[in-house]
Amino acid sequence: MHPVFVFGTLKQGFPNSGTNQGSRVPGEFLTKNRYPLYLVGERYSPWLVLSKDEGFQVRGQVFMVDEAGLGDMDRLERTHEADGYRRVQMPVFSEFTYEEMQVFVFVKPPEHLEGMLVQLGPIAEYELKHSSLYQKRNP
Repeated sequence: MHPVFVFGTLKQGFPNSGTNQGSRVPGEFLTKNRYPLYLVGERYSPWLVLSKDEGFQVRGQVFMVDEAGLGDMDRLERTHEADGYRRVQMPVFSEFTYEEMQVFVFVKPPEHLEGMLVQLGPIAEYELKHSSLYQKRNP
């Protein structure tokens, strides 16, 4: 099982939560370091940009995901595409226990942001009000 930190549409109760078949680790988590989180493009997609020490400590959820579930997430996040997200490891900590753990997270390289329409951000948390703006990708 792999711990995966989700900060956007894969969170429980959010638009792509159906792709996330993992079991949730209780509580809320924060990235150990600060990163900018933006809503980007006409689809208002949440992007955590891998620009350490910018933005905020981002709040999200951690799920324990099996190999097949991780593959489903990779496909949704288009990790195999040049303009897709990248799956990296980073530390997060529990807001309640302050316990730190290494997790997978789907991020965008900073160069992907160049020339993109930033609708909002940086923000510290992707909330339901943000997800109401989100538009799923056309198949």
